[in-house]
Amino acid sequence: MSSSDTGVRVGSGISLGEAMGVATTALSSNKMRSALTMLGIIIGVAAVITMVALGTGAQRAVTDRITSLGANLLFVRPGASMMGHVRLAAGAVESLDQDDADALAKECPSITAVVPEASGSYQVKYENKNWNTRVTGTTADFEWVRNSPVANGEFFTVSDDARRQRVCVIGKIVADNLFGEDDPIGRTIKIRGINFAVKGVLQEKGSQGWFNPDDMILVPLQTALYRVLGRDTYGSVTLRVADESLMDLATVEVENVLRRRHNLAEGQENDFSVRSNNDVSATLGETTQTFTALLASVALVSLLVGGIGIMNIMLVSVTERTREIGVRMALGARRRDILTQFLIESTSLAVIGGIVGIALGIGLTVALARFYGWNTLVSPQSVLLSFGFSAVVGIFFGMYPARKAALLDPIDALRYE
Repeated sequence: MSSSDTGVRVGSGISLGEAMGVATTALSSNKMRSALTMLGIIIGVAAVITMVALGTGAQRAVTDRITSLGANLLFVRPGASMMGHVRLAAGAVESLDQDDADALAKECPSITAVVPEASGSYQVKYENKNWNTRVTGTTADFEWVRNSPVANGEFFTVSDDARRQRVCVIGKIVADNLFGEDDPIGRTIKIRGINFAVKGVLQEKGSQGWFNPDDMILVPLQTALYRVLGRDTYGSVTLRVADESLMDLATVEVENVLRRRHNLAEGQENDFSVRSNNDVSATLGETTQTFTALLASVALVSLLVGGIGIMNIMLVSVTERTREIGVRMALGARRRDILTQFLIESTSLAVIGGIVGIALGIGLTVALARFYGWNTLVSPQSVLLSFGFSAVVGIFFGMYPARKAALLDPIDALRYE
């Protein structure tokens, strides 16, 4: 048989095309067994794609939510991160005040906006309805620095802050729980028994994991300090940096200014912490990456189990076809031809299972996103990884049965019953 008749030739014996034909015939003659053998690979590939899609989608959701807080931000919070060998929670000691905020605005060239924040949790009342939420005093710059526009009404102004006006802007969850379907604009709510007029409702953002910006009330900073909170220190200061490339420089500037203002000696721990939204995003991203890798590793185990199933079935196939192998050897087939034939069969099982598994995995991912609202993202890398790994599994676990077939003695094989 010429090479032009059968395509690429393997050695000088059986051609690759003929080996593929023999493999197809062998697999199709035992359709149920072949399907059950591929099941492990199908489940493994589908699991890998689904798990990675869930992890990647979660990571993207985290990044989007961090970005929604605002761009190029530094968050300064009072309280030392470490004291000796003991880690302290940020905010344990409130050491930030208006003089600090003024100094940061004046002495940090990289900073374009300074937004102090002072918060507390309070029971809020409207008529006969109550809701416990976070009340935050801040400035009018909060709206654009923290990317928090109003969906209805308007934000409070610089004048409202200077005059300590009793006005507020509420989140979507607060609006729903206090007002239901009614328009809250112009209505009066009570915070610690003090009347506040609702000026606006914030645009809905969704939970950020550690807090929910839809479940809070914003009031002018001076109003919060002197009418609600009863203190003159801040729980945090948000800083807007001029450009992303200046984030590290801005961090150094902030630390230098605050250390000098707080009279901290060289080598003494900061009594404040400075973090960027990039740091928060990276930390949460690393967490989701680790979780994704763990899920993918568990899913890969099922691929290995599927590979063991392929090896088991191929060993059975070698035993059943021992006489056939002897006949082929007697007709001139070399050991490498027998090896190639059985490797093609095992790899075909794995590759076909991989293709079906990819389709199933993508289908599951779409279903989870559509019917359960989960964040998913199928990446080409996960598809290629799954398909490539399934092919490797077919070759690796098919090698032993193929080698066993190739090493059979032709005489013994012909005598096998």
